[in-house]
Amino acid sequence: METVGKEREPMRILFMGTPDFAVETLETLIHSEHEVIGVVTQPDKPKGRGGKVQFSPVKEAAIEAGIPVFQPNRVRDGAFIEQLRSILPDVIVVVAFGQILTKEILELPRYGCLNVHASLLPKLRGAAPIQWSVIDGDKESGVTIQQMDEGLDTGDILLVEKYTLDPKETGGSLFDKLAIEGGKLIVETLSKLENGTATRTQQDDEKSSYAGKITKELGQIDFTKPAVTIERLIRGLNPWPSAYTTLDGKAMKVWDATVEEGNVTEQPGEIVEIAKHYIKVATGENYLKINEIQLAGKKRMPMDAFLNGYSIKENILGV
Repeated sequence: METVGKEREPMRILFMGTPDFAVETLETLIHSEHEVIGVVTQPDKPKGRGGKVQFSPVKEAAIEAGIPVFQPNRVRDGAFIEQLRSILPDVIVVVAFGQILTKEILELPRYGCLNVHASLLPKLRGAAPIQWSVIDGDKESGVTIQQMDEGLDTGDILLVEKYTLDPKETGGSLFDKLAIEGGKLIVETLSKLENGTATRTQQDDEKSSYAGKITKELGQIDFTKPAVTIERLIRGLNPWPSAYTTLDGKAMKVWDATVEEGNVTEQPGEIVEIAKHYIKVATGENYLKINEIQLAGKKRMPMDAFLNGYSIKENILGV
């Protein structure tokens, strides 16, 4: 008589995440063979002039899926840890959650805590690897699944998926691609953990780098820098917080630009040519052709549309 094997029990997953990037992974897990038994996200915060309370993107996705939501002010609080013990997850999946997990939490699930990180660790540990990958001019990026430890993105690597950046890659386009990849990769990792084929690779700390938080101030264009550096900054900070300068004393976001090689004799920031589809600006090395902009309070528009209705008065940007 043929013996029928016992079906594998679905993993009980507790998901921790907060921003848009985490939603894709959460939704992939919801539609997988596993069971998402709860979602932990940052507390609701008032937003805008009216101070209206806004849910995190992860909380909205969890509510829509009918999954219980937990929002502790501090995950290290004893009351929350007791909640975790009562839930008894097999694994905790963490994607851009926003709080550091204690050793007690890391060791609580059977399979520990797994982090979906949007870089090729140990490169670009930290808060904003996607934008910095573009700003730094990296040729490739990707997603790493790591077994979390008490350090900041220092855990053993379980699985990696590499992605070659497009020449015109923006922070936004890379964000979308890696978010999708992260969901696929975590499901593959869970399968490997279940069937015992997962391998762990220790990170080489000597090859590590750090991706600090992105601030609005970072977007201010310094025209004394090389054009290639400025162009990467523009792409890396698109769509948020965006690179910016001033034109005729008005704040101006720069959405798209290209580099033109040439021996620069003008001062950095000087407009050396106003063409139909661009304005050419002197930089510390080579020229920057600005193709798409947005004046404060106005719509984003290509340069030809902008120049149709605007006459540039000052011949220098950033003053």
